[in-house]
Amino acid sequence: MLPLKTEHARTVLQGHRTALDMRQRRLLILCDGQRDVTALTALLGPDTPARVAALIEAGYLQAGGSAVVVADSRRATAAPAALHESARRRSLVAARIYLVGILELQRHPEAARLLHALQQARPDDDIVPAMQEAITALPALTSAGYAARVRERLLEVMPTAYAAAFEAAADPCPV
Repeated sequence: MLPLKTEHARTVLQGHRTALDMRQRRLLILCDGQRDVTALTALLGPDTPARVAALIEAGYLQAGGSAVVVADSRRATAAPAALHESARRRSLVAARIYLVGILELQRHPEAARLLHALQQARPDDDIVPAMQEAITALPALTSAGYAARVRERLLEVMPTAYAAAFEAAADPCPV
């Protein structure tokens, strides 16, 4: 099956306010009708067939090609949540790149300063505090809701050990 974005998915991807999480958005971006579910699974992890099935059912993707793969992906949705949780990819580098991208989008001198500080941070012991400072300042640079979603997505990709320290040390974003 070659999953392909629907017009609804294209519209949702253009906006910042969406109910999709970061992994769902990443999957939608990669579903261009050129990659099959096997190739997407190699790129995004073992829970991809279940995510594809869910996005098809939600109207974000349309199935192209074999219906057998759709049946296999629906069967994969029954896999235990622990398998999906353990398969999630977490990386401090990915979290840093995500936050750098968010700060680059802000047109504010404070965002530029925070971006520079995050880019200059080298050891992990300097990166996490720079990220905490940026997340703490983000609600003043943009909407509180947007800042809360950025924080949530950042914690999704950050390694569990750093995420726990990050949450303990940083004040939660007001919503």
